[in-house]
Amino acid sequence: MKPFQSERAQRAQGLSLIELMIAIALGMVIVGVLLALFLNVTRTNNEMAKMNRQIENGRFAIQLLQNDLVHAGFWGDFIPQFEDRGVAVPGDVPTAIPDPCKDPATWNAVDRNNLIGIPAQANAGSCAVVTSQAAKTDVLVVRHAEPTVGSAACGAGEVCFQASQCGLEVTDTPPKKYVLGTTGHTLHKKDCEGTGSPAVMPITAGSTALMRKFISNIYYVRDDFTLMRSEFANGAHQAAQPLIDGIQGFKVEYGIDNVGKNGAAVSYTGAVNRGDGVPDTYVSCAPCTFDQLTNVVTVRIHVLARSAEATPGYTDTKTYALGNTPMGPFDDGFKRHVFTTTVRLVNPAGRRETP
Repeated sequence: MKPFQSERAQRAQGLSLIELMIAIALGMVIVGVLLALFLNVTRTNNEMAKMNRQIENGRFAIQLLQNDLVHAGFWGDFIPQFEDRGVAVPGDVPTAIPDPCKDPATWNAVDRNNLIGIPAQANAGSCAVVTSQAAKTDVLVVRHAEPTVGSAACGAGEVCFQASQCGLEVTDTPPKKYVLGTTGHTLHKKDCEGTGSPAVMPITAGSTALMRKFISNIYYVRDDFTLMRSEFANGAHQAAQPLIDGIQGFKVEYGIDNVGKNGAAVSYTGAVNRGDGVPDTYVSCAPCTFDQLTNVVTVRIHVLARSAEATPGYTDTKTYALGNTPMGPFDDGFKRHVFTTTVRLVNPAGRRETP
């Protein structure tokens, strides 16, 4: 029995001090590996979240600007004469870049003509709503009539647009083709009676044309990397509101249609040559002239999005090209990406298209 008791005694001895120390050391190594793995996964997830937010901000900014620009120059049933090939000598060619913040109560016929004829511009005029603008960034003004129609879409105190479908409104002196303002929206639908030229057709009583709210939006980037927008409401541009953060750069190039399909320069007198709706050159406004903005058919947008937080150990040594404007290198720990798109101004470009 002694050998058996000796074997049991040996089994009851447990771990030695050396074995215990080895086990603790192995456990610490495993815990360290797991902790490092956890930290790496957390760091990777954080970077992915920052990158996804950066990409989302950039794409959202591009999409928002694009959705507004595609409506630029939309005026319901009204077609400016200088974009109408049937008018040999138009009388409504813009003569100056409009001031988007001029009081509508002081608008005259020339102001309205310029506002309608130049639906996209870089000059914010006297607008005090553009504050703390970031360096090396642009301002973009977009104008059009609200696609939604009816009195409900253009409430009291709003500047509304109404186009006549009866040629000239012979009941007005002087005859009108449209009304842009807070009052005087008595133009008629195209249910005129009689024969002959639309300019002398009698008008059916009670056939009031639909009204559309006048839309004017001013976009710019504030120096805290926020895309801002000032909307036109109640007869004035309102204080700019933040839309998207993480936007550091914003540049705009304008596609100018200055050559027609026959190769001749665009002209509004003599031979009818209104271009062909295709941009022949791109310009950055420093500043653009009113005759260039009159012939804008596309707008190219460049947006530089920046991550919300710095990445430890990362240094941004890149130079970012926003059109012909370089930005950087910034030599900091923030990641950036340039988003670019070209938007066709469907209404001005479409009216210039040739078969």
